[in-house]
Amino acid sequence: MNIAVITGASSGMGREFVYAIDKEYVLDELWVIARREDRLQELQGTCRAKVRPLAWDLSDTANFEVYKQLLEAEKPRIRILVNAAGYGLFGTFEDMDLEGQLGIVDLNDKALTAMCLLSLPYMEKGDSIVNLGSNSSWQPVPFLNVYAASKAYVLSFSRGLGRELKSRGVHVMCVCPGWIKTEFMDRAVHDDTIKYYDRWYTPQQVIEQAMKDLKKKKKVSILGAPVRRQVRLVKFLPTDVVMDTWCKQQGKQ
Repeated sequence: MNIAVITGASSGMGREFVYAIDKEYVLDELWVIARREDRLQELQGTCRAKVRPLAWDLSDTANFEVYKQLLEAEKPRIRILVNAAGYGLFGTFEDMDLEGQLGIVDLNDKALTAMCLLSLPYMEKGDSIVNLGSNSSWQPVPFLNVYAASKAYVLSFSRGLGRELKSRGVHVMCVCPGWIKTEFMDRAVHDDTIKYYDRWYTPQQVIEQAMKDLKKKKKVSILGAPVRRQVRLVKFLPTDVVMDTWCKQQGKQ
């Protein structure tokens, strides 16, 4: 049985990945994972492949064992794993609650790591892992601090994992978009700490580029010339200069 596994599939980037993968791949099933079962059920009948809704909260580590047991029972071939589950919180680190900040690490990093490790025994040459990073993966970002650090982990982990899996023929790509209009922003923004947003993209635009880059076996997918220029620039500028520029854009000292 050939399947795709997509986390964060109830909305935003994850949901759009479901549609794009269903269009590009010939699959028996799409295993879609998110907390909101009703949103996952909505995918039934909208895809060519059979949709298997898995209403799991991946910040709860008990669900890793549930996933492991399901794989052992079904023994599928995972043609593509997409780790799109995640969230962020914008604001001053010391003013935000501990549970919310640790939750970012649990979902963005711990769950992504677990999903990769548990899925790999069911992947073969030609299969792919796509991890959702961010434009924040490339530098420290004050007032998005924990979120940016979590995405720096995703980028570093994806690159290292890709090298380890090179001999197996399993490709790993990290998608690092700029600002995207999704439900992510509804949860992340709770005050006016972040005021400046230079350019917006849609999930469809980001994923269209990601699918093209995946076919080309790129290790990182970045949409938009402005974002690519920024990435190149921050590689050469001192970190303090990058943070100073960001803080000035947000009206911070």
